[in-house]
Amino acid sequence: MARFDLTDRTTGERVSLAYDDEGEGSAVVQLHGLTSSRARDRRLGLDFIAGMPGHRLIHYDARGHGHSTGPRVPAAYAWPRLAEDLLALLDQLVPDEPVHAVGKSMGVGTVLHAAVRHPERFSGLTLIIPPTAWASRVSQHDAYVHNAEVIERRGLRYWSSLEKRLPLPPAVRPDRPFTLPDVEESLLPTLYRGAAATDLPPVADLADLDVPTQILGWIDDPSHPVSTARTLHEVLPDSRLAIARTPADVGTWSARIAEQLEAAGERVGGAGVRARR
Repeated sequence: MARFDLTDRTTGERVSLAYDDEGEGSAVVQLHGLTSSRARDRRLGLDFIAGMPGHRLIHYDARGHGHSTGPRVPAAYAWPRLAEDLLALLDQLVPDEPVHAVGKSMGVGTVLHAAVRHPERFSGLTLIIPPTAWASRVSQHDAYVHNAEVIERRGLRYWSSLEKRLPLPPAVRPDRPFTLPDVEESLLPTLYRGAAATDLPPVADLADLDVPTQILGWIDDPSHPVSTARTLHEVLPDSRLAIARTPADVGTWSARIAEQLEAAGERVGGAGVRARR
């Protein structure tokens, strides 16, 4: 595990991002969702690029998650701030080539804000279970603020006991273990409040984002509604959409990403690929 330090523009505080950088070939960076981490994604079977041959694989813990540090100010966790972290990390690790970004949930917000700002940094995007956005973000705001208040009043263990009772989406394995957030308990309410106050880029901005994109959603998940995935597919100029209904469908996602990367390599003929230093 390596570390990359930067300064948060919201607070002026130092943020230290923990990351892994392995393999050789064209670069792929994977981003986890809210309250998760590199390690938690692996435990939950959500590392969709694990061991993918022929590529340089970059995983990192978002600020405040896993082994990364972060400020105790909700505004520091708005998705545009997370996008700045991603762009800074890529400028440090892969300054001379565009990368393929795989974002899940919160990671979708991070990737899209980064790509709207600097589309030239990305050769392709994979957007996995896009979160609530635009109109549907209103109810999610209330749910996240409620989470923050419950954790502050009753503690993480009590809140987790409530979360365990919620039904899983049908595309999630029913035997998937329940895992606690990979976030320090005292920081978790701050992250929820930050997430409550942020959103995806405006639709008009996304309509100009001409980067090859694959969107992978699943059904019956209020926090990751199919409506967001379908809107993104309609708006983004170069996109494909697949909706999972069963765990077997989700089991194809790694192969779908590999196919997307292979197609991108065929388009550019391998140009611009630089081995890891």
